[in-house]
Amino acid sequence: MRIHQKEAKRIADRLEPLRLRVEMMTALWIAACGLLLLSSSSGVEGIGVNYGMISNNLPSPDKVIALCRARNITDVRLFHPDTAVLAALRGSGLGVVLGTLNEDLVRRVVVPGDLAALVLPAMRNLESALRGAGLGGVAVTTAVSTSVLGSSYPPSQGAFSEAALPTVGPIASFLASRSAPLLVNVYPYFAYATDPSSVPLAYTNMFDAIVDAVHAALGRVAASGGGAVDVVVSEAGWPSGGAGASVGNAAAYVNNVVRRVGSGRGTPRRAGKAVEAFVFAMFNENQKPEGVERHFGLFEPDMTEVYHVDFTAAGSPA
Repeated sequence: MRIHQKEAKRIADRLEPLRLRVEMMTALWIAACGLLLLSSSSGVEGIGVNYGMISNNLPSPDKVIALCRARNITDVRLFHPDTAVLAALRGSGLGVVLGTLNEDLVRRVVVPGDLAALVLPAMRNLESALRGAGLGGVAVTTAVSTSVLGSSYPPSQGAFSEAALPTVGPIASFLASRSAPLLVNVYPYFAYATDPSSVPLAYTNMFDAIVDAVHAALGRVAASGGGAVDVVVSEAGWPSGGAGASVGNAAAYVNNVVRRVGSGRGTPRRAGKAVEAFVFAMFNENQKPEGVERHFGLFEPDMTEVYHVDFTAAGSPA
């Protein structure tokens, strides 16, 4: 699931024509494109970090990439293909997941939502644009929140909601036909903030349950002729400040995620099949909405730790 350095450079070199194509699309279409561009060839599975930039005080990209390497972070997910970041990534050896150009995005995730019906047409259009730009080897997918699930417990009974299925079902079929994964944002924190007694911070049961509920829901689509689709956890994080949040809780959750994913054991439904996941997020970002959204970072903008995450322990059992 990596875009290697040569591929990242090739994409950067072709950004301008692709930018022109995207800018010709309507603002509504762009708002529907909370999509990610993933390399479909390498199949790398493991743990990475989301590198967001909604802040006016972040360190330069070269310092961020050096920090990633120093802390044994091997993969990053970008929300848009920033050319300065791509230049800093050249030769770094880090795996990269690239988002679409998103200067005009209204929301990063639009499934479910009022614009959900536009997502699959947007994916098809973007795929065509990529092929036209000579990037046919890059697959197109989208991220969804767990609110697409109408049933999630027990995980074996996971199913998409009646509202989401007409949108997610065809998207799943599209992804299956291209051997591309569905990206899912997994946040047990929000359930915990609502009812702390219902979510143990040992977390594995909740994290695994959410991922397996999505697998089960996709399995129901596949059983009706949609084809099998893998799941990538595109965001998994816990805030260090705000309602129901603390540095201790965030450290416990994220370190458990790293160990769990790095163990390669998979989830109960997919035992032995490693999960790929991206921790949210690299930095606390001061231009996000006030509240917990500003407190998901592993690092402050001055690159000091908010709390320690041991990425070298990725092979330890969770």
